[in-house]
Amino acid sequence: MIELRAGALRCQLLPQLGGCIAGLWLQDQPVLRSMPVAELSSARQSGCYPLVPYSNRIGHARLVWQGTLHPLVRNDSAEPHAIHGIGWQRPWSVLEQDEASIMLACEHRPDPTWPFGFDCSHMLRLTPAGLEMTLAATNQSAQPAPMGLGWHPNFVKRPGARIAFHATGRWEMGTDMLPTRREPAGGLDQPCETLAVDHCFDGWDGQAKLTDPVMRVTVQSELTRAVVFCSPVRDYLAIEPVTHVNNALQLHAAGLPASELGVVVLPPGESMLAQMRILVEPA
Repeated sequence: MIELRAGALRCQLLPQLGGCIAGLWLQDQPVLRSMPVAELSSARQSGCYPLVPYSNRIGHARLVWQGTLHPLVRNDSAEPHAIHGIGWQRPWSVLEQDEASIMLACEHRPDPTWPFGFDCSHMLRLTPAGLEMTLAATNQSAQPAPMGLGWHPNFVKRPGARIAFHATGRWEMGTDMLPTRREPAGGLDQPCETLAVDHCFDGWDGQAKLTDPVMRVTVQSELTRAVVFCSPVRDYLAIEPVTHVNNALQLHAAGLPASELGVVVLPPGESMLAQMRILVEPA
């Protein structure tokens, strides 16, 4: 376990467990869902983990790219789909570290989980105002390859919590948890206690606020899409800045424009990056 500190904020990371954040605290109050390190067996139980080389789901673990079908591994036993990329199931190495920042790295060579080689770095910097994160990925394949980036932060949902953000559209989902169509939507501004949502919003203005009687949290990113999950039966909620919509690669193979979906194609040796900030202050 590695701990970063800055002002009243403290962040614990487990690089070997999917590069995940085990916990983030403002003094003694958890900002993210935070568990004792010894109890974490998967990055999906953690406070936050990076999403690479895609976010959310690829339907039924079937990737079609440039006319070729690539069967993928169903990488979560509860899912019929491939989910959240492969970075959360790989150990990340530490390249640099000091009291308030760390640089992690992960390399992937083609295998049944993902047919294209890439390497990825993740820079995390804790300041007295919050946590700043930058993901960068480079295509190490000999052919153009799709690349998607994002994060999956799980925030504590306290009594009285409220979420607010602006967007222009929402991708509706079928019973199979895959998107069916895009509908105009203006985002959300409502209490979290009874909110039930598990959708990708686009046209996001890059800012989401989560407030409760204990603290005010602001999620910021230059990305224009965010997956939001909240359930009345869960004590946490997710606000996930991502580069593309759910199941984007299958939707693109079916004929939807790459620009509408956020699909990015990297030529060999080319890179892309994404940034996110979690700003925290007492209520």
